[in-house]
Amino acid sequence: MSDETSLPSGLYLVSTPIGNARDITLRALDILARADILAAEDTRRTRTLFEIHGLSLRGRRIAAYHDHSGPETRNSLISAVRDGAALAYVSDAGTPLLADPGFRLAAAAVEADVPVFSAPGASALLAALAVAGLPTDRFLFAGFPPSKAGARAQAFDAVGGVDATLVFYESPRRLPESLASMAVAFGPRRAAVCRELTKRFEEVVRGTLVELAERYRDAAVKGEVVVVIGPPVPQERTDAEIDHALADALNGHSLKDAVAAVAASLHVPRKRVYARALAMTGQ
Repeated sequence: MSDETSLPSGLYLVSTPIGNARDITLRALDILARADILAAEDTRRTRTLFEIHGLSLRGRRIAAYHDHSGPETRNSLISAVRDGAALAYVSDAGTPLLADPGFRLAAAAVEADVPVFSAPGASALLAALAVAGLPTDRFLFAGFPPSKAGARAQAFDAVGGVDATLVFYESPRRLPESLASMAVAFGPRRAAVCRELTKRFEEVVRGTLVELAERYRDAAVKGEVVVVIGPPVPQERTDAEIDHALADALNGHSLKDAVAAVAASLHVPRKRVYARALAMTGQ
């Protein structure tokens, strides 16, 4: 592994196209061509990628590494890296580790104290943020919502108060029911359903969650889907609402902590909540 075409030893997390095969970087192609070992979530898709871009396997085998791969497979790959190999890992599409089994492989590499390198590139998350037309200064990637209604509602409640744009991946089959749950959990927020990004039938539909839930209620959706939801809509709060929330918060909490909690939960300026707290406590 000392010839001039070899890569330094380590785990290389290589981003691959999410649809358009041309969305691959020159560095990614270089790593895939030069790595000692190749691992992929779907070996067939990786072989197709090699064929499209004229890459040769040079007798190398593509090891399968996916959700059902156990510690034995993971340890074998990391052991090869510790022995000096350059291992390139790709997911089905996009950036490894985002809703992807590669995170366990990367964690094992870090634990084994071997170098980990990122070869950034295509990402459905970033592509959706770019076209959704919603704030991008702060966002939370929340992955795939749970498939069961109760767990899904709890997951939405847990992130409902986050002051940031929310991004979810969703299967086309579950999109209608998921949008209906989102409309209930998040209210009249602006959102976008981004489907088949970078592909021939790319589609971005924007509107409120209520409008989107109605549009897709009986739709037969196909392709990869990303749902982007805007941050909470500021609501005008009355003094009575603030006072009621403060009364609960002040029970067992300091004035400072109570003010902070109410300001965050009601999305009201802290200065206004503090003034109401002083009035209530006679300070």
